[in-house]
Amino acid sequence: MVAPSATRVPEHTDRQVNEHIRREAEARIEYFCSHPDQIDQRLRELDEEWDVERMLATGSSCLSLLGLALTLTRGRKWVVLPLAVQSFYLQHTLQGWCPPLPVLRRLGFRTPDEINEERYALKAIRGGSRAEGAADYERGQDARLAQSSGG
Repeated sequence: MVAPSATRVPEHTDRQVNEHIRREAEARIEYFCSHPDQIDQRLRELDEEWDVERMLATGSSCLSLLGLALTLTRGRKWVVLPLAVQSFYLQHTLQGWCPPLPVLRRLGFRTPDEINEERYALKAIRGGSRAEGAADYERGQDARLAQSSGG
């Protein structure tokens, strides 16, 4: 079964972890409502934030390359490492779940959509593109509500 791209990671993350990630983002947004002069710095930080997809891709590549190097230097039995890692990564790509995902989510790695929701909210607070930012934020809120209610 192939999961929809936008919701596959949150659907395979413990509800409490999703709630914790959401509450932290809301707390940051609330903080910046009172400190709009700091929004530009936070937007730069969001541009640098590694999302869960990037972390999984990097980890997968590093472990696969390590397994191939060990296969060449230590023996053919090490080929099982890149095979297992890439199998898990394929599973993540198709279904949205793989063994390291729960750990990464508990460490606070967010999806690109979760990062963008914070970005749009901050832009709406900052002004300028207020209507666009607010509309993007509301769409994200609506999608999250539909997702949490099972719809």
